[in-house]
This record gives sequence, structure tokens and C-alpha cells, in this order.
Amino acid sequence: MFVPSWLKSYQPEWFKNDLIAGVTLAAFLIPAGLAYASMANLPPEAGLYSCFAAGLFFWFFSTSANTVIAVTSAISLLIGASLGTIAGGDISKFAALASATALLVSAMALIAWYMRAGVVINFISESVMVGFKIGIGLFLISTQLPKLLGFHGTHGYFIENVSNIIHHLNDIHPASLALGVAALVLLVLGNTFLKNRPVSLIVLVLGIGASMFFGLEALGVKVLGTLPAGIPTPSLPHVGWEQFNDLLPLAFAAFLLASVETAAIGRMFPSKNGSRFDPNKEFLAIGVSNAAAGLMHGFPVSGGTSQSLVNADAKAQTLLSGLIASIVIATVILFFTPWLAPLPQPVLAAIILMAVTSLIKPSAILHLYRVEREEFIVALFVIIGVLASGLLRGIFIGVMISLVLLLKRASTPNISQLGRIANTDTFLDITQHEDAQTIPDTLIFRINSSLLYFNIDYVRDTISELINKQQPQPSKVLLQLSSTPYIDHQSALALAEFADTLKEKGIQFYALEAHNSVREKLNTLGLSHRLGRDDPNLTVADIILKRK
Repeated sequence: MFVPSWLKSYQPEWFKNDLIAGVTLAAFLIPAGLAYASMANLPPEAGLYSCFAAGLFFWFFSTSANTVIAVTSAISLLIGASLGTIAGGDISKFAALASATALLVSAMALIAWYMRAGVVINFISESVMVGFKIGIGLFLISTQLPKLLGFHGTHGYFIENVSNIIHHLNDIHPASLALGVAALVLLVLGNTFLKNRPVSLIVLVLGIGASMFFGLEALGVKVLGTLPAGIPTPSLPHVGWEQFNDLLPLAFAAFLLASVETAAIGRMFPSKNGSRFDPNKEFLAIGVSNAAAGLMHGFPVSGGTSQSLVNADAKAQTLLSGLIASIVIATVILFFTPWLAPLPQPVLAAIILMAVTSLIKPSAILHLYRVEREEFIVALFVIIGVLASGLLRGIFIGVMISLVLLLKRASTPNISQLGRIANTDTFLDITQHEDAQTIPDTLIFRINSSLLYFNIDYVRDTISELINKQQPQPSKVLLQLSSTPYIDHQSALALAEFADTLKEKGIQFYALEAHNSVREKLNTLGLSHRLGRDDPNLTVADIILKRK
């Protein structure tokens, strides 16, 4: 039976810290769960169900000491913005579709775990995530401002939402606005002076108190309303198989977000108490947690950055703090939901808007602009995609652009021209080392990547161009393969044909210092003699110094 390594070696003295961290974490998750459910256009209890159910299982399967599973702003907003069309305005159907999405995310994560596909998440670049989070943050502001201002919002794209806000500025409800602004001020002050403390819970309690004392609902301020008491019975959502098919793109986007964010958090914290981060096992943890959330009438969950930082700052020793937080949330669901009914909606909107500060980071995109313009363009396209086409299309636009750039870079590998360091057998890139001297009548190149069918033409054309620029024509061209871990069949044949072409022009060609796997491929194809490699141990230095 699988038992986490940290649990086998659990020390009793750790429990006090885990208990304190768990209670602190629950105090953070309760208002976040309510707020993010609102963001997902779901009943507020759905956020509590998700955090409770997912937290019951994640602690046992995760390998990251401080990662906390919960509903998150990105996935919540993705759910809220994407399910409306499929649900067709039916609120109960909307909730069932959200739970079904969690089950699909679970299935994808479990398949990824079974196939040991942890490396896949690395294909989503940081620039995609930067752009997506900024786009989400701006979209989030456009959906929550109406609640803060006290009038009805729309459920369209960003521009529609902004247009709706502008056209309804005369409908601002003064009491709602005053309450929302006061909550925002308290949140800003609390997050400035009480970092990683349950400030949102304090604001939530104050909001409930103000609502009851001043009778805010009678003044026209919208409140949360009655929440059902008790933990729901686990069940499959009432969704037809054809609707599961409609949910696949949304589920895949949520799975990508959950995988990337959970892995990023896992790598953020150092291993401790016998735990070691394993991205493949995190898929198992994500899969089991989303299955629990889906069966308990919740929606997709993920590792949450702010939640995990709260957990770490509370000095949690192990993942047991997540289980304790789940038990505390269950206690609230069972006995204290009537106390949440007077919670003003502007206070919830303020809590959500405060979360935007963790998403919109101008410094991140400015850094991309200064350091890597291509990555900046990717982030910019993702932002535009999210704002103009919606969250779901936005993330797929970003992933596709990221993959195109990846293929572009793979198809145009770095080719270094080498020179010799005087009185040594060392040959280095002449553009990076001023003391690397070129060899008369000889050109030396190193390919800093694998040779594959889609980049061999670029390699051949680039080297040919450099040869043609050399006057007089070199008598030897040496290709050092020490930085080429793999060569496929088509590239090997193309390299041999290139060698033959050079020989017809009177230029000797040598492919040297290949890895064993590359050497075996060339030998198997019978190409070694065409590449000047009759002696497998021949080096660049041997030829230049005429030692063999």
C-alpha cells in the first residue's frame, strides 16, 4: 500500500505546528471558497464543498510539503466564463456541468499520472502563464466591479463588460459602493501590515457584522443569502455523455492550469521531513482531489499559490495541515452556514478584486519586454486573446503560439564556429571567446542540438553559406558532434549527402567526437566512411595537429 514517506516518519512534536497552520489555512480558505464560487457563477457553498472534499485526499497523495489544494481564481473564472453557453441559462445544469468538468480534469490527471507525463507541463511557457494571468486579472475586474458598485453585470467578453460598466455609472448604489471601498481599504491595509494572515476572514466577519447591525439588505445591498447546511451526499452529476464531449476543451484548459500551477508551487518550496517533489505523483494528487470535488457537487481545484504561502508562513511541518483545514471547513459547513447568509456581496467582490494583485504583475511582462521580446509577444497575444476571445480561447492561443516558437527554435539550432585556444587541444566558439583563433584553410563547426528531419536543412544551408563566404575556399570542414545527443535516420542520410557534395568541390568533410548513440546510428546506416570517420576515436585536435 502506498504511504507517503513523510507520514512514515511523522514526529508527534510536528502536530502543534500542523494544527495551527491548518486552522489558519481554513480561515483563509473559507472566504476564498465563497468568493471564487461567486466568480465561477456557482452557488457559494460549491466553493466550500470543493475545498473540503479536495483537501480530504490531496494531503495523502501530494509530494510537496506546503502545497494546498483549493479553488483558484484562474480556474474559477475559466469555469464562470465558459459554461454559460453550454448550460443555456439553467442554474442547476450549470452546477452539474461544473462538477462534470472536475471529473474530466480528474480523468486527464490520472491518465497523465499513469503515463508518467510530468514533463508535458514544461511545454507551457512562463510567458503564456504571465499573459494569461494578466488577461484573467483584467477580465476579473470587469466582472466584479458591478457587484462592488451595486448594479447588475453582464457575462460577456471584456469589452462588453467594460461597456456595461460605463453605461450604468448612473446606477451606482451608494451604500454598496461605500461598503465595497471600505472592505478594499481594510484588505489593502491588512495585506500590507499583516502579510499571509487571514485578513479576508476578518473583513468577511466585519462585513457580516455591519450587514446585521445596519440592516444593509433593507437598504438595497445584496447579500449572500441562505446556504444549505450539511455535507452533500457524493453523487455523479446529471450530465449526458454528449455534454461531456462539449466540456472537453474546458476541462483540458483547467487541467493545464491545475498542472502548471501545482507544479510551480511544488518547486517553489524546498523538500522537508522526508518529502521529495515528484511532478508525476502530483498528477495523481490532482486527479484524486478533482474526483472528490466533482462527486461532492464542487468544481475543479488546483494547487493555490496564495493558499500555499499562507500554509508555509504558518509554519506547517507537513501536508497534514491540509487535512486539518478540510476538517475545519467541514465543521463550518455542518454547523455555521446560517451565519454566512448576511454577508454583503460588495465585500465578496472586494475580496475577489484583492486577489487580482496576485495575478496582474506589470513587472513580469516588463521583464519579458526587456529580456526576451519573442516571449513578450507571446504574453501580449495571450492577453489580447483572453480579453477579445474569452479565457478558453485565450489559453489555447497562448499554448499554440508557445508550441510554434518551440518548433521554430528546434528547427533553427545554434551553430557555433570554433577556434583553437593557443597551445591547447581546446576549441571554443569564436564569437564568445576572443582568444579562440580560427585555423587557416579549415572551418570547424559544432551543432548545439540534436539533428532531426526538420532542422537538418537549416544546418546544411547555414554551414554552406559560411563556407561560401570563406575566401579562399577551405580544404577541410570539421563538424564536432559532442553537443549532438541524437541524430535521426533522415538527418544522417542528409549529412552524408552533404559530405559527398563537399568532396566533389575538393573539400574534405569530417564528423567527429560523436556520442555512442549517434556513432552507432551512423555505423548501422553504413555512413561512417562517407563522414570521414574510419577511426571512431578521431578528434578535432587530432586533425588540426595532424596527430593521426
